Amino acid sequence: MSEQQSLDGRTIYLPQMSYGGARCVAAAFKSVGLHAEPVPDSDSETLEVGSRFTSGDECFPERITLGDFVKLVQAPGADPKKIAFFMPTAGGPCRFGQYEGYMKKVMNQLGHDDVIVFSPSSQNNYQGIGDNSFVRTAWRALVVSDLLHKLLLKTRPYETHKGDADGVYAKGLDEACQALACRVDHGERLHGLVAALTRSRDRFRAVPVSRSERRPLIGIIGEIFCRLHTFSNENLIRKLEDHGGEAWVSDLSEWIWYTGAEQKQSLILTGRRFSKPMLANLVRTYVQKRDEHAMLAPLKEDLKGYEEPEDIREILDYSEPYLPSYGALGEMVLNIGKTIYLHKKGAHGVIDISPFTCMNGIISEAIYPHVSRDFDGIPIRNFYFDGTATDLDRDLGIFIELARNYQRKKAGRPA
Repeated sequence: MSEQQSLDGRTIYLPQMSYGGARCVAAAFKSVGLHAEPVPDSDSETLEVGSRFTSGDECFPERITLGDFVKLVQAPGADPKKIAFFMPTAGGPCRFGQYEGYMKKVMNQLGHDDVIVFSPSSQNNYQGIGDNSFVRTAWRALVVSDLLHKLLLKTRPYETHKGDADGVYAKGLDEACQALACRVDHGERLHGLVAALTRSRDRFRAVPVSRSERRPLIGIIGEIFCRLHTFSNENLIRKLEDHGGEAWVSDLSEWIWYTGAEQKQSLILTGRRFSKPMLANLVRTYVQKRDEHAMLAPLKEDLKGYEEPEDIREILDYSEPYLPSYGALGEMVLNIGKTIYLHKKGAHGVIDISPFTCMNGIISEAIYPHVSRDFDGIPIRNFYFDGTATDLDRDLGIFIELARNYQRKKAGRPA
């Protein structure tokens, strides 16, 4: 039985990495006739259940995702034969690559052998999820969710009536998911997404805002799950906004660009510069970029100054003097390069959100003082999370004050 057939009749649950991204990718599954949903919001029970099956050596995102999955299969009335879990994986040094195998082991220990856990991989740029039609729609899902999130974070800190921006964002997500889920050809689906984004743009423009005082702009980087999963990071972004900051959060799609670049580099290093896999990589990159440009077009004016790099190589090149991509792998390279990119785009501080004991976070933290020294002393701070209570408000308050001082210094005013 093929993977497509085995998923028929099941509900595919996706980790909320992020909420908008999970909703949009779930809609992409619906476009190929599969039913998918984000897992329910994580809570204290998630931590308690996840802790039963982890020793503390695993990273925090595994405890969260495992806790959410076990909660679902153990819920009253749950039928393991009708459940599948979508769990992307990766190669390289991160423990993320161990999630899939361990989750299958736990499900077997619980007697839920009928549950499917399936994982596309960064090693092949996440190919192998259904057919090419789904892969392209899933890419569009990530892009549209990233763009809506950017509009939200650019607007919400300045709204004059609390909740307006969140309401517009929710409406935009609903419309984007409708466009993604339609059983239409790629051209018609892209047209629907561009139209949905245009309507969202107009609604965000209509949100009453006050920009009389420019807030310090804080770049948010780090481990993908923790920086985008609000329960894991204790709602750091909203708390940062409450303290007077504005957040620029690194996109989900950034990781896809990185894995594509890494696949291309690997093909070159293994003597396959002229090969079918290289041709596939180049064609895929071209199509992904074309789709991204089409969806970005109606938002260019609104996101002026908030542009992501045209090519991921720009971030990798910035990282090279500190942590070259040919000698290191994964988020640590992106963290260093993106910090420099954000500085050049006018950020007044950078926060790295990582799980406690995360190797990517620890290595990045060792390098950040050198980056800060070389780039005007921009404040950079690691925030680690492991599910235990922290005085996040105090630490954010201190960091925002450092960012304000940096902002005043850059503007030529006394600190």
